[in-house]
Amino acid sequence: MGHCFVRAAALFAASIGLSGCLTDAGGAGFVSRLKSPDVGVAVETPTPTQTVFASTSTKYDSALNAESTVINSLVARKSAVPSDSAYDQVTGAVLAANARSAESDLRAARLRAEAASKNWLPTVGPSISLTSLSDVIVNLVVDQVLFDNGRKKGEREYAKADVEVAAVALSVDTNDRAATALGLYLAAAEGREKAALSETTLEDMAHFEYIMSERVRGGVSDMSDLNIIRQKLGEIRASHTTNREATRSAIAELNAMSIHPLNDVRGLTALSVSASSAQPLGVTKAEAEKTRDIAAAKVERAGQLPGVNLQGTVGKNGGIAVNAGGASLGLGTPARLRAIEVASEAVGRRVTQAVEDSNRALRKLESQIAAKSRQAGEASGLTAQAKNNLDLFQAQYKAGQRQVMDVVGVYETFARAQEAEVSLKYEAATLRIEMARILGVLADGELI
Repeated sequence: MGHCFVRAAALFAASIGLSGCLTDAGGAGFVSRLKSPDVGVAVETPTPTQTVFASTSTKYDSALNAESTVINSLVARKSAVPSDSAYDQVTGAVLAANARSAESDLRAARLRAEAASKNWLPTVGPSISLTSLSDVIVNLVVDQVLFDNGRKKGEREYAKADVEVAAVALSVDTNDRAATALGLYLAAAEGREKAALSETTLEDMAHFEYIMSERVRGGVSDMSDLNIIRQKLGEIRASHTTNREATRSAIAELNAMSIHPLNDVRGLTALSVSASSAQPLGVTKAEAEKTRDIAAAKVERAGQLPGVNLQGTVGKNGGIAVNAGGASLGLGTPARLRAIEVASEAVGRRVTQAVEDSNRALRKLESQIAAKSRQAGEASGLTAQAKNNLDLFQAQYKAGQRQVMDVVGVYETFARAQEAEVSLKYEAATLRIEMARILGVLADGELI
């Protein structure tokens, strides 16, 4: 038995030496350890800002970080959210409570990539058979791929690209969560501000109701005018209640996402974002998926062609043999190979489509933000004009030149202008957050 293990070790070492001599110089199909990313490559140790996988120790991570432009671009992204702002408090609390399910997928992809980086090594396993004489024969089989039409190399490339896709998915998931939280925060802030306006409007309209009720009691005004004011009061109360409920609902949902309550956070933060701030995450994901799909096509193509293996058996009737085989060739093989090539071409078109879709979305958002900002400025001017008209009508009312209902009508115009100004302001802020989400700049890539 000891002699068998010595022969197995010698065979194992010989197969490694032979695989190391077969480089890709003679063709893309040869399996070469010299092409393995973690062997014979001088990789500079990444700094803390470059290490995207520092949370889990894996020897292959430094090579992945150094070689992947996708991962480097994700790490280099800087958040458009100003530090110590209201938005920063919201995103920080929400991301701290993130379950990060996409992170588990990324860790699994990293481990698969590390395993694939060693696929050029020979495999060792037992072979157990039962002869007709009821004897159990146990052999040790060492198998080394010599020529596989690029299958092993394609598997390594696929595993690396799969890590990049998972990294982009984690970035997308994080930015989506931050955008959702900021959307809830804006909904709560808008409801809070509108509730404050409606509360003031309710007090002022209640004062008009008192004046009109006294005039009706004195026989100066008609009861119909009082009924109209009371109807307006009911509408204002309903709007006030709706705004308060919207605020409570948004805050409750936001607190459910956060690591601590965010009831006391106040303020509207100006986000400095533009369509050229960063590459949209949708485009980055499409490029990563393109690389992965091309690698998958290489593996599929190699599976359609025969290869060469070196196989050694240690035990009874052991020995070394070179086996050629694998897939069987047929009349349909050329068509299958062509179909794989066409599939590789299709992934490039998907990237082009992703670029177009992202550009359309960003240009649309730019136009909408510009329009909402302009409308908010106009609404501010209209609010100021309505306030001047209200002051004038109140002065004329005190001078006996205007009726109460005239003042009530002008006051309604002023209240609507205030509410419209608030709505436009928050609509513009929501659009900016959506643009930052598409660009993936709602959180620092290094922290993600």
